[in-house]
Amino acid sequence: MFGLFKKKSEKEKLQKKHEQLLKQAYELSKTNRKESDKKAYEADLIAKKIEGLD
Repeated sequence: MFGLFKKKSEKEKLQKKHEQLLKQAYELSKTNRKESDKKAYEADLIAKKIEGLD
């Protein structure tokens, strides 16, 4: 409850977005390979941004 109003750091936001993109890429891989590759590429770019923050 004490962390209710705590703001997320930039790294936490990027990690969540990265996780969501990978999940979307996996789901799309079953139906649309091209869109899946786009999502995977976006996730890779975000992973590089996260590494840059460290």
